[in-house]
Amino acid sequence: MNRYPAWKYAIIVVALLIAALYTLPNFFGEAPAVQVSSIKSIVKIDATTTARVEQALMAAGITADAITLEGSSVKARFGNTDTQLKAKDAIQKALTPDAADPAYVVALNLLSRSPAWLTSLHAFPMYLGLDLRGGVHFMLQVDMPAALTKRAESLAGDIRLSLREKNIRHSGISRNGQAIDIKFRDAATLASAQALIQDQFPDLQTGEVPEGTEYKLTATIKPEAARRVQDQALKQNMVTLHNRINELGVAEPVIQQQGIDRIVVQLPGVQDTAKAKDILGRTATLEMRLVDDSAEARAAENNTGAVPFGDERFFERNGQAVIVKKQVILTGENLTDAQPGFDSQNQQPKVDLTVDAKGGRIMRDTSRENIKKRMAILLFEKGKGEVLTAPVIQSELGNRFQISGSMSVNEANDLALLLRAGSLAAPMEIIEERTIGPTLGADNIAKGFQSVAWGFVVIVAFMAMYYMLFGLFSGLALAVNLLLLVAVLSMLQATLTLPGMAAMALALGMAIDSNVLINERVREELRGGASPQAAIHSGYERAWATILDSNTSTLIVGLALLAFGSGPVRGFAVVHVIGILTSMFSAVFFSRSLVNLWYGRQKKLKTVSIGTVWRPATSGTVTK
Repeated sequence: MNRYPAWKYAIIVVALLIAALYTLPNFFGEAPAVQVSSIKSIVKIDATTTARVEQALMAAGITADAITLEGSSVKARFGNTDTQLKAKDAIQKALTPDAADPAYVVALNLLSRSPAWLTSLHAFPMYLGLDLRGGVHFMLQVDMPAALTKRAESLAGDIRLSLREKNIRHSGISRNGQAIDIKFRDAATLASAQALIQDQFPDLQTGEVPEGTEYKLTATIKPEAARRVQDQALKQNMVTLHNRINELGVAEPVIQQQGIDRIVVQLPGVQDTAKAKDILGRTATLEMRLVDDSAEARAAENNTGAVPFGDERFFERNGQAVIVKKQVILTGENLTDAQPGFDSQNQQPKVDLTVDAKGGRIMRDTSRENIKKRMAILLFEKGKGEVLTAPVIQSELGNRFQISGSMSVNEANDLALLLRAGSLAAPMEIIEERTIGPTLGADNIAKGFQSVAWGFVVIVAFMAMYYMLFGLFSGLALAVNLLLLVAVLSMLQATLTLPGMAAMALALGMAIDSNVLINERVREELRGGASPQAAIHSGYERAWATILDSNTSTLIVGLALLAFGSGPVRGFAVVHVIGILTSMFSAVFFSRSLVNLWYGRQKKLKTVSIGTVWRPATSGTVTK
């Protein structure tokens, strides 16, 4: 009746071993480290970078406990913070001789001291939140004038297309800052163009300005439209940051607007500042421009002549100069998707781009008029442009086209990831960076863990006194519940905050509540005259329905908090939901396995140690 088959015990043992395995990394602590990552898409981290780091440390007389190449970063671990600081200075001096144009991010970090065999099993410690362990705080400044300038550039292109479709001839369209100047030869044509702009471009206000023998129409963005552009730019950048942080796998990031042109980013529990700064700092925007293939431009490419008026000089990855026109054909704002792949003809890595309807129309018109001419794909990072590739337009393009050229598989993947994460409506710059150390949260950590520990001790002591041996079984089940909860949080790499610790303490109370229901139900069966074995069986079976109902209702509330909450609320909800699920396993199945193991094989069981059962003295089957 009260016996588990061997396979059930095997499942419980395996679950406990896995839980212990993934809980272990939380007890090894962390070691100070220095992490080196690339700050530019064209600079890659590889074995050569590792060798340069080793040489820099050797030259400075610094010995590292370990130097590893993990993904796209090199990590060097040290025994103390003094060595860590000296190592950072030595590595930074060796890798970034020009502080004005750094190619690498050299940042302080904390690495787990977990043994290599645990790390190889993907067993990592759970993160602690900004209020416990600290984290990374960034303040980003959005370049609002650049957002308005980009909007004016886009409107200038739209006006050019609209005038062409209506066959309204003009003498030239140019952008003067955030204003668009259109010249005409007669007043009638100007009036027609003005009517068209007022009808199709409600965000623009127009004004006539005489200019010699010609007529000039100046269009500027209305103040209310400018405010809307700035607001949309800020929101789009915040969404982009969310997407990029999701690529980091950060739990519970805080991204908030501050003022009209600043964004605060807090990454609680993240000490990987190099990777965070790399992703956030890569404020990349994509631009497509036509290459100037004139004789003057060729001379400028070879440094034998000046850059022609209306052109700019940029460089490819191999250092070759490319002269491109200032007029932007397409920007990352029109980009909807970017996926890496391989060219079906030559099997070279490529990136497939998909643009919106407006971008597709622009690409069709531009490519149709410039077949056999080159179009440069430029990536702007931190205000500096790099030519990714400058392919020849072979045919008319549409909503889907590809970037191909001299790029590796990893470069194609990185480029697609960067572009897919979302284009920035306006450039951003990190104007403030703080790494909040664990000292600030040390008191919170101590008090939080003390509250959980003392709560656990008091509950176990009470249960042992009130329910005797069954109380000890409940205490062991509670310990297993805590073990499972920490293990699952570690597996998910969740960030534990103070609200999360409160949820952990609450989970202990709720888990023991299930055991109280079971123990009282067993007592009730004993009061009714049932035999000890029958009382144990009926107690667990009949208490299960009540436990399931109560936990389900609480689980619904936790899922609602998880779905609609944010920040600390979500942190509480995550631990709360996981705690409910682990408590149902430990309080019911694990505790019953202990009871079955202790009492199940006693065929002539006469007494069970479950405390005093207040009942009429008709049976003497229960003792304290």
